[in-house]
Amino acid sequence: MYTSAEAGKLVKKIEDELKRQMLTERKSYSFVVASGEDVESLRPKYEFAETQKNINELQEKLRIVKHAINQFNLTHTLPGFDGLTIDQALIMLPQLNSRRTKYQEMINRLPKERISGIHSRNNLIEYNIANYNIEEVEKAYKELTSHLAKMQLALDTVNTTEKMEIPVVE
Repeated sequence: MYTSAEAGKLVKKIEDELKRQMLTERKSYSFVVASGEDVESLRPKYEFAETQKNINELQEKLRIVKHAINQFNLTHTLPGFDGLTIDQALIMLPQLNSRRTKYQEMINRLPKERISGIHSRNNLIEYNIANYNIEEVEKAYKELTSHLAKMQLALDTVNTTEKMEIPVVE
């Protein structure tokens, strides 16, 4: 049994081992020797069938672990978020963060900012004027920031407490 956090670390471990195996294979399935050198004494150890078996096993483990994580994310809900699945929350977080960034930019604008001389093509004085209520955006920003913090905390709690079964031996 694994938590999502532990399963994520297992994914990283398997991916690292897979990268190492593939790099070792790339470095040893061919080699360069100069004429006159003893080819056999310079030949790196490489067994094609054994290497492919190891790579295939690691790839299968990776599929199993990632599938278990995906299944967990699809079937488990985020406590306190009205049936929102973890999968939906993981999609929603970047959307909400993007909205928060937009609100932050809107809050940081001046209500009226002189722009003539910078972008103007004529001698008229031009202004860029905020076409919204800054206080309204500030309120929305604070509410969204609070909602994001609660959602992230709920995800962190689920990721470190709820367990899933992964039918793979390390």
